[in-house]
Amino acid sequence: MNTKSSARPVTALCIAAALGFAVSQTTAAAESASDKEKCFGVALKGKNDCAAGAGTSCAGTSKVDFQGESWKYVPKGTCEKTASPTSPTGFGQLKAFKAKKV
Repeated sequence: MNTKSSARPVTALCIAAALGFAVSQTTAAAESASDKEKCFGVALKGKNDCAAGAGTSCAGTSKVDFQGESWKYVPKGTCEKTASPTSPTGFGQLKAFKAKKV
């Protein structure tokens, strides 16, 4: 029995399945990102999704709770309804802000 010729269709199927999975994951990520918005001032210390201000690099690097320069993804339309004790309005903001003392 020639195993080389029977292995090729299996390999091709594996590659096709992996590519299909990668495309579906990318599509799902794009769809979920469109249902979310960046909300500044609502992330807890070390739980931000990105942008945490001076002395930090990105995700998970915020130094304090409710840091005005750090953001977290939240469902679209909920940011300005989410509590943020450091925000001038008391709620999350769609743009970075200078946090007030709590």
